[in-house]
Parts: sequence; structure tokens; C-alpha cells
Amino acid sequence: MRTAIVNLGGIVTGDLASPVAEGDAILLEDGLITSVGHVDAGRIGAADVVVDAAGTIAIPGLIDSHVHITFGDYTPRQKTVGFLESYLHGGVTSAITASEVHVPGRPKDPAGVKALALAARACFLNYRPGGMRVHAGSVILEPGLTEADIAELAAAGLWLAKAGFGAFDTPFGYAEPMAWARRHGMVTTMHTGGSSIPGSSGIWAEHVLAANAHVSFHVNGGPVAMPEEGFARLVNESDVAMQICTAGNLRTALKTAKLLDEAGQPERLLIATDTPTGSGIMPLGMLYTISHLTSLGGIPPEQAIAAATGNNARTYRLNSGILAPGRDADVVLIDACAGGACNDALSALANGDIPAVAAVFTDAVPRFVGRSRNTPAAIRQVRVAQCRLPMDFSGGGH
Repeated sequence: MRTAIVNLGGIVTGDLASPVAEGDAILLEDGLITSVGHVDAGRIGAADVVVDAAGTIAIPGLIDSHVHITFGDYTPRQKTVGFLESYLHGGVTSAITASEVHVPGRPKDPAGVKALALAARACFLNYRPGGMRVHAGSVILEPGLTEADIAELAAAGLWLAKAGFGAFDTPFGYAEPMAWARRHGMVTTMHTGGSSIPGSSGIWAEHVLAANAHVSFHVNGGPVAMPEEGFARLVNESDVAMQICTAGNLRTALKTAKLLDEAGQPERLLIATDTPTGSGIMPLGMLYTISHLTSLGGIPPEQAIAAATGNNARTYRLNSGILAPGRDADVVLIDACAGGACNDALSALANGDIPAVAAVFTDAVPRFVGRSRNTPAAIRQVRVAQCRLPMDFSGGGH
């Protein structure tokens, strides 16, 4: 499928090295981006679908790097069906599991732990709720797992390992299995902060440093933050990616962003939601955290957007998250909300407003065009200007 997006008012790439692209068009073909900025009129005319962006701003699809999925588009934690599809209406085009810890009766023996991770991964390989790509299956590190178990999982395609909910006597016990996971090419993640579910324990900076995690999960608290001195330790004594979450502590989220900015390492900042949890379902959580960083933290909106897109993609080795040729064709059109104080999406974010989501594309397919059901209407009227297919892309927001 070939989809052309034309008449853009701006292009935010998600790449900190080059955060803005010139031009006013993007071409998507067969699941990938083929042109960004300038697209030949002939190629636009030959597209299956042409979307008139009407001056809205294109950004990469948001990557929520901390979602507690289970099986299917359902969360037993909040007893909600369809939450992932609803997150797509908040601009989230990719969700990364933070482990399937909320599966009722979750097994904790080595065989059960492996089976859960492999089954979760397999179930989402060809299932895309609302068009969203879900990276499922993170092995929950428990006592009794061996390096041979980790090697077996990696050979089967599993690439995520999670520390924080295992029955180790002390969080320092995660260091050995985390080293195994790294050795076998997995991205390693570690709960950071106070206890988040009954039976879990607080994990602080010294534990994350000892485990040498790739990602410090919800470093600002999930929902309770770690002791204050730990933030500077993680910034100065490691290269760990520091993930801030909407469901955490706002003050320490801003502190984390400031410390990384002052260290000249903004690429280490990741945005996620840490949902569904006791904090609930947050379809607009990613957008809220971007707006908080921009309006309260003074971070340029293009940089905050990169923390929710390209930074996550680089850390998790994904092909999405950046608007550039060859990348996954996941694009979101945003604008200022109708009736607000601002005239464009970036100004709205700097003002502390969430933007309107006016269209979402994944895998080069428009998932809806015109209006998200989860945000106010945009100022500008995004529309399908040409469609050669027997499909209607305009009804998703109503």
C-alpha cells in the first residue's frame, strides 16, 4: 500500500541529531517510509491514499516503552477491554511489554516463567490491536532460572528480560541473571523505586548499577520514587537509559530530565506510561508527559517528542520512532486543540496543553483520519483527499 501525506505544517523527526525535517510531505510504501520532506507530484498522484494534512505537524508514532500487557487487548488489573486500541487514539503506535506480571496466577517456576514469556511473544506477532505493534514477552527473572534457560529463550526469539518481581532475597540477586541476559543479546530492564505490587520490594540506584541494566524502569517512581541521591548516581555512574513514566512522580521526572540535559546526554531519557496499573488506563499518558517536560521542564518540544519516539527506538533496537526513509511507516499528525490558546501543536505543548491527534498511520495504513476519539478536535481539518481503495479511513474518531 502506498500512502502520501501532503500539506504538512512541519515535520518533527524524533531524531535528536536532526530533530526537524524540511518540506511538507511524507510518502509511505509497503510498511516503510520512502520519502520525507519532498515527494514528487507523480508519486503522490499514484498513491493509493492521499491525506491532506492541512498544515498539521507530523511526528513519529509514539512508543510506549512500559505497558503491562497480558493476552489480547485486555487488562485484568483494570478489567478493561480494548485499552491498547484506545492508546492508538492517543498517538501510540508501538507498545513494549514491561513483563506480563499481571497475568492472573502468574507462574514463578522456571518452566512456567519461560512458557509465559514465549506464549505472550507469540500471541502478538500477528495481532495488532487497532493497528498498533506490540512487542510482547519479557522473561521475569526468578530464582532457579539458569543461563541455559536464558540462552534457550534468546534462541527462540525472546529479547526482553525484566528484573524486579522475582523472589530473590535481595535485589542484588538480579545481577547474575541480568548478566546472562545481556550476554545472550537481550535488552535488560529493571524496576526502580518503591514497591509497586504486593510482595515486591524497593529497588534503588545501587541495585540498578550492580545489575548493569539497559533501562531503569520508571526511574521517577512506579509509583513511588527511589531516594533522592540515586538520580545523580545513575546519571553519573552509568549509561543506563532512564525511563520516566506518567504514572510516577512528576517532580522526579522533571529532575531526571534536567540532570540528563545538564550532563549533555538527553538521548538517555525515555518516556513511557507504566500502565495499566493502580494508576489506571492512560490513553493520553505519553502526550501528557511530553507536555509536562516542555511546559514545566523547559525542554524543547522536539526534544521531548524524541524521548517518546527515537530515544525509545534506539534503546530497544526498533526500526520505528524516527521519520526517515527505511524506517517503519508509523506516523501521527498533531495540531493544537480547537478552542485553545495556541495555533499549532508545538506551541500547545509548550503551553502545557496536550495536542489534538488528527490522524494515525501504522505500517503505511491510515488507522483513522480526521479526529481521535480521545482528544479534542484539531484546529485544522485533516482529510482523505484521494482514495483508490474500497475503504473508509475517516470514521475512527467518532
